[in-house]
Amino acid sequence: MDEIEIPHYFLCPISLQIMKDPVTAVTGITYDRESIERWLKTPAAAAAAVCPVTKQPLPRAASDLTPNHMLRRLIQAWCVVNADSGVDRIPTPKSPVRRSLILKLIRDVSRINSISLNGVALKKLEEIADEGEKNQKSIMAEAGVAKAMVSFIVRCFKDVRTVGIDTALRILHLTWGPTSSEAKKMVGENLDFVESLIWVLTIDAENTGLNTQALSVLKNVIEVANYNLIEGLNREFFEKMVEFLRMNVSPAATRAAIQILTETCKLGRSKTKIVEAGAVFELVEMELKNPPEKRTTELVFCLLAHLCSFADGRQQLLKHAGGVAVVAKRLLRVSPATDDLALCVLESIARYSATAAVVTEMMRVGGVSKMCMVLQTDCAGYLKKKASGILRLHSNAWSNSPCLQLYLFTRCPR
Repeated sequence: MDEIEIPHYFLCPISLQIMKDPVTAVTGITYDRESIERWLKTPAAAAAAVCPVTKQPLPRAASDLTPNHMLRRLIQAWCVVNADSGVDRIPTPKSPVRRSLILKLIRDVSRINSISLNGVALKKLEEIADEGEKNQKSIMAEAGVAKAMVSFIVRCFKDVRTVGIDTALRILHLTWGPTSSEAKKMVGENLDFVESLIWVLTIDAENTGLNTQALSVLKNVIEVANYNLIEGLNREFFEKMVEFLRMNVSPAATRAAIQILTETCKLGRSKTKIVEAGAVFELVEMELKNPPEKRTTELVFCLLAHLCSFADGRQQLLKHAGGVAVVAKRLLRVSPATDDLALCVLESIARYSATAAVVTEMMRVGGVSKMCMVLQTDCAGYLKKKASGILRLHSNAWSNSPCLQLYLFTRCPR
């Protein structure tokens, strides 16, 4: 491949690679579609997009890029001729969906009192979104598909109508970028949409797919929600999230519920509501009854570390008979991230809630011996330092106990 001379007009001016899907901008310069679309989404192009070659103004809409079919055919023919030299053939890209079609489907979805037309349009939008083509999703985003889905879901909530809800949630999940500025404007303070998603979760507890999609979308909403929206969440919202932890509908749904609670607990008032809803108890029960996979356990301990950073959360953990035990049990058994979070929980307890009974329990259930093992195993230095600091807090009470071998403390001098 290195010995073959590639015609310069086959190369994208941005990536300097052979173009797979050449498109021509309004300035007359041809680029590879993926490269120019990525260029148009950069922060520099956000204020005033310009052509990388001519520096002339350039529209940011993907629909303003014209496919260069002639050049693509020339590139494909050249690749076939040079196949014996190790050149891979360039597949023919799918034709991008027309913006006019997307806008028509959005209008059909928005029609009131036309359930059949809504359904047909939703199915077509789902097919387009499900194809996974980046350029098609880009056009759908620019046309306002996500905003239309949000409006449709809110309308169904107000009309108490469930037809098409699952399809709309799937489309929204596939096309909505949760970190985009458009998303923040759309749902940043949209409490109606949050209430709509909670309503969806009450429709059918046995519908795993629907509930998982709703929780995934709700997670995206909470990630971009502003202070006022999170502050306005009532206790019933948190009780519903905790209920899904208890139900364990699916691993994806459980992870989404934990991430929602973690994101909202950054506010002090929300943290209190989460604890009052029984989140600490359910998190401990999850780890005791049926230990989840690694990623879920990491999320569980991340939420526990947040909740145990204040008194009510620590009280609930200590109130559970297996609270301290499960934290000690998972230490050194899952991942370094879990070890760090577990030590954060143990440190909060040892530093701020260490009654004589609690200190004794930490030793009885193996928490102290596990921290001593951290000092002896091949752990990261910051973990050893954290474990050492915790052991020093109550070294007198723990080192005088016949339950521990004193040599374990030789690496943790008082």
